[in-house]
Amino acid sequence: MDTFTIGDQDFLLNDEPFRILSGAIHYFRVQPDLWADRIHKARLMGLNTIETYVPWNEHSPTPGVFNTDGGLDLARFLDLVAAEGMRAIVRPGPYICAEWDNGGLPAWLFSDPTVGVRSSEPGYLAAVGSYFDALLPIVVERQVTHGGPVILLQIENEYGAYGSDKAYLQHLVDLVKRHGVDTPLFTCDQPFSTMIEDGSLPELHKTGTFGSRSLERLAFIRERQPKGPLMCAEFWNGWFDNWGTHHHTTDAAASAAELDALLSTGASVNIYMFHGGTNFGFTNGANHKGIYEPTITSYDYDAPLSEDGHPTAKYFAFRDVIARHFPVPAEVPAGRPVRPESVVTMRSGVPLLSAVDALGSVCDVAGPVPRSEVTGQYRGLCLYERTLGRGGVLAFDEIRDRAQFFLDGLPLGTLSRELGERSIVIPRGGLLQVLVEDQGRVNYGPRIGESKGLTGPALLDGEELRDWRIRPLSLDSLDADAGPLGALARDLAGAGGVAGPSLSFATFEADGPEDRYLRLDGWTKGNAYLNGFNLGRYWSRGPQRTLYVPGPLVRPGSNVLAVLELQGSTTRDVRLVSGPDLGPDEK
Repeated sequence: MDTFTIGDQDFLLNDEPFRILSGAIHYFRVQPDLWADRIHKARLMGLNTIETYVPWNEHSPTPGVFNTDGGLDLARFLDLVAAEGMRAIVRPGPYICAEWDNGGLPAWLFSDPTVGVRSSEPGYLAAVGSYFDALLPIVVERQVTHGGPVILLQIENEYGAYGSDKAYLQHLVDLVKRHGVDTPLFTCDQPFSTMIEDGSLPELHKTGTFGSRSLERLAFIRERQPKGPLMCAEFWNGWFDNWGTHHHTTDAAASAAELDALLSTGASVNIYMFHGGTNFGFTNGANHKGIYEPTITSYDYDAPLSEDGHPTAKYFAFRDVIARHFPVPAEVPAGRPVRPESVVTMRSGVPLLSAVDALGSVCDVAGPVPRSEVTGQYRGLCLYERTLGRGGVLAFDEIRDRAQFFLDGLPLGTLSRELGERSIVIPRGGLLQVLVEDQGRVNYGPRIGESKGLTGPALLDGEELRDWRIRPLSLDSLDADAGPLGALARDLAGAGGVAGPSLSFATFEADGPEDRYLRLDGWTKGNAYLNGFNLGRYWSRGPQRTLYVPGPLVRPGSNVLAVLELQGSTTRDVRLVSGPDLGPDEK
């Protein structure tokens, strides 16, 4: 079997110097039937390694569960990396950031307020132990020393930006070693202040995360680690987007020049991202640095390989740089094909408030207004209900993250966390219903692990409202052809738009599995589904104007398209187009 070690100046594969030329692909952001294509295109750019995070919360949506089906089949992903003749770097967290919901930490973990976050707190360590018990056997048997592709494993993730609990880091080291991890362990932190020292241990190989001023950043790392190979474990060549901002891009030539400078020093690199993929469903994270900013559905990241897996100008610029230093395969991937566009008209629908019985069961909660986690559902939407004897000004401590208010079925208005709104006028008594959308849990900083829903007390003219009903709405997947929703849907009359909140359905014919983009001009906010699969959130505020539809989701023959519209639309039409529109950039 092979060996992989860290020498005084180089990584050593079978005792020979080995430069890591890695690209990040998050298997959980890519439709699994497309994994092999994305990995192959990484090799064609000149890379020899694939790096991925592992999202604990996605594998373990509820306590005691560890799911490896379909798009979570990490073993299959790593085996495909090996089949392409490439190496792998695994970054299991337990915290990953990654602009992913809650930074990868399960929301159920924090239902107990005594559980710590990224620390030596016993309840947190016990949960991490159970997670690693399930995960690490998949990785251990695929280490390079076992004939597999895995050459490096990360301990925590940019921990120096969060804390400096050395006992916690040592616990993670001891834990992975007890499970049989014998490949080198590393940490990565930003090369600023004391982050590298705070986020690592003497026995762990230190790497940096940066996207510019490569020579300066590498010199900073060398000062703190006199021996061992230099590596940028996240070479930021693009960036992510938040709703309501422009689409972030970086100049391909400038990024390529930085990569050339980095490689010219003899350093290793992991390009973050090589291929970004998509925040399908309700999986996006959010930032909160004074203002709550949810991340959009697309995680294109302005990466060398686009969201739908096609080479960009940056891909070829990077390939040219790599070719100056290393051999590059002669094969070149093809560009995006042009496909005919079509219009799909929504034919049937059902008001969401009329369908709630088919989407979830009511929980009666005595006492103050509850957080949404009491339902056991940790993403998406939930419905609060309470009968009011009178009207008045209804106020909350905070809305997390967007709440639509209805009185006896009639809309009253919307409160938004982003805008800091916390109060609404209720004109009279009646049945109050509040539809609350979790727009993504914060993935970075001290707000990791915070709860969602209506945060109390709930005060009506200063008097606390207690004893609420709350109902989780199961909208992770949706298919009008199955279950009670299909029976509830009625034909949509007229040529106008759709009133929200509602579910609308249509069918369209397709020849087979080809990529498409869904364009929802005239629609306001919600989620779209194809054949039951949640493609992600759309929002008219942008920047993105299209949702990616991976080809393997498209069936030959009839396909079911469903749209969850929360506000209202000016049309019943959606368009299937051949390319993306991620919005205007800042130029």
